[in-house]
Amino acid sequence: MLDDVYKHFVRPKIIQPLFMTDHPVELSPLAKRKEDNPDYVERMQLLLAGGFELCNAFSELNDPIDQEERLREQEHLLETGDEEAQRYDEDFICALKHGMPPTAGLGMGIDRLVTLLTDSHNLKEAILFPTLKPEK
Repeated sequence: MLDDVYKHFVRPKIIQPLFMTDHPVELSPLAKRKEDNPDYVERMQLLLAGGFELCNAFSELNDPIDQEERLREQEHLLETGDEEAQRYDEDFICALKHGMPPTAGLGMGIDRLVTLLTDSHNLKEAILFPTLKPEK
């Protein structure tokens, strides 16, 4: 609920570029917990004016026990109607149990970069082949 309040009331009022860090663990089921505060994860987002998210980055969770618990929680949320929740992935958990080195990544879609560089007001303006709606 707090995330919805933030997205609706706070994020649109962002004026200057901002690195948002220390996301709650509940919002990032695939990110590694912070060592000094396990209620938060090692994740950041670069937000521009109006709350436009340019990129998202985090340290990958490589603890199979923690990941299994979080994915089970996500599956429960999915079953209770949360459309953004992740599915439980048994193969992924099995792979993690075999070992995964520390990893991290940064995601920035080319559509977001083009939107920024062309001063577009909507992502749809920057997508080369937007999803078409049926004519009827």
